[in-house]
Formats: sequence, structure tokens, C-alpha cells
Amino acid sequence: MTIRFGVVGTNWITDRFIQAGLENEEFLLTAVYSRSEEKGRAFAAKYAGASIYTDLEQMVSGAEVDAVYIASPNSMHAEQSLICLNHGKHVICEKPAASNSRELKAMIEAARSNDVLLMEAMKSTFMPNFGVIRDNLYKLGQVRRYFAGYCQYSSRYDAYRQGTILNAFNPEYSNGSLMDLGIYCLYPMVALFGKPDSVKAVGLMLSSGVDGEGSMVMRYKDMDAVVMHSKIADSYLPAEIQGENGTMVIDKINQPYQVKIHYRDGTVEELTLPQVYEPMYYEVQEFIHLLKSGHRESVTNSHANSLAVAELMEEARAQIGLRYASDL
Repeated sequence: MTIRFGVVGTNWITDRFIQAGLENEEFLLTAVYSRSEEKGRAFAAKYAGASIYTDLEQMVSGAEVDAVYIASPNSMHAEQSLICLNHGKHVICEKPAASNSRELKAMIEAARSNDVLLMEAMKSTFMPNFGVIRDNLYKLGQVRRYFAGYCQYSSRYDAYRQGTILNAFNPEYSNGSLMDLGIYCLYPMVALFGKPDSVKAVGLMLSSGVDGEGSMVMRYKDMDAVVMHSKIADSYLPAEIQGENGTMVIDKINQPYQVKIHYRDGTVEELTLPQVYEPMYYEVQEFIHLLKSGHRESVTNSHANSLAVAELMEEARAQIGLRYASDL
């Protein structure tokens, strides 16, 4: 069964998604939506056979697409997802799936009422070495701390410092460090340990109205979690899951390629699995597998996990004074 995909957005991440999808023989690109016909045609020209649309309703009203990948600015995710879901199309939506939990709840309800699949496109939780992390947690004994950071200086920050505010630092698009990068630390945490009992957040607000960097400390019953994120500075620290018997070290929480455990007796167990495909291949594979098997929700990137992460980010934003137009 071939799954016919339409895509929303003509940026580099959409290119990567399509290229990853084309590695799967059950993936077929049939439609491209862009607000600009010129941009849409230029993008679709790279992929033979795809139709171009400047009207999303028109793209999803017919039988040309089965599923839609949405990679527009964050602030548009909910509105565009709802259009697709309410036309009976399955949706895989880039992270963050919505600007806030209210929008996400509406998307989940629309998916359920229309009996279609909705999945947040958090790629890292489907990569082979995330499975390694999950399957070997028991070796750590009682887990006491989760630590993860994603701090990457944005090339768009140079323009910001020169007075040009691009989308990445524009609150109109529900952007900023937490939504763009911090989510990569929070989603694996929730997938592994559930939603924490409490959260304390700090952050540096930029004059444009978004956060440039921040930190979060979260409390579970028997452990804590520490997350750092930044778009204005780099970090080279690995992630760690600290247990009473040993500590698991993960090279990059946003793209786990290497995993090992340092035990208290000084021994080190290498757990890394080889990765054959590019990171986004595995989320495409999961989405297609769910569709073929008739499922309407991923176990890993579940509606509950996505909603828990959205609520955590919403609470963190409230604490640092970061609000979007969609919050009002």
C-alpha cells in the first residue's frame, strides 16, 4: 500500500522529510502546498509528479493525498492541521505540533472525531539508539537524574544582532529557544519517565519578545530532571541519565547516535547500534507503519506525551513571561 503524501511548507526541513520518505518504497509525494505559487513550483520541480497548490482546502478536498506533512511556521500548525484532519487526512506535524495545549487538544479531538492519524514529528524518539536508551534503563538501577541540553547558536541570531528579526526570533510565529530546541530535551524525558510533578523555569527574554535561552528543573517522585536550551550560545555537553548503579551517557539528545553506560565499578558498556538511514527516515517509517496497521496514534509519540510536553512548555513560558498571540 502506497501512502500518498502532500506537504505544507517548502523549506529545508520539508526537503529532508521528502528525501527520508523516498527511502521508503511505500512513500509517494503527490502534492505541495505553498502560499506562493512561484515557490511551490520551484520546490516541486525537484520531485517529479507532484501537483502544486496555493489553497490548502483545495489540496485536501480531493483524493490526491492520503496524508499531509506540515512544516510551516509553528503558529500555523494548528490551523493547517485542523483543515487537513477535518477533511479526513492523516497528519504528521513538525514539532512543536501547536503553539499551546489548547490548540493541541483541538487537533487531537479533530483526529479522533474524523478517525485519522495525528502524530507529532519528533524524530529523535524513533531513532534506533533511542530504543537502546529505553531498553537499557533498567541497568541503571534507581534513576535519580535526567540531564539534557540542546544549545546551538543560530545563524539567524547574527541578523538579529544587526537589527533584522527573522522568523526564528519572531513571537508572531510562536518561536524562540524553548519551542525550537528545548522541546528536543523535554520530549525524550516525557517518553521515558512521564510528566514531572513540578517545573521551575528561567530564561533570557530578547527584545523581540522571544526567549534566547533558558533552563528548567523538574521534579518527579524519586528523581529530578534538568534541561538547558539556547539559540544564542553553543554547548558540547552530552546528555546523561544518572542511576544508583551507573550513568548512561548519550552524545546528543536531539539525535542520539552513541549510547554507553559507565558503571560504578569503572566498567563501561557500549550500547550503540549502527544507524543505516538519516534521522527523519524512522519517523516516516513509524507513521506509514501506523497507517498500514490501522492505528490512529503512536505509542511513543502519543497524544498524551505530546500534550504533556506542550503543557510543560506552556508552564515554563508563563514563568519567564513569554506569551504568543495564540495564548490570548
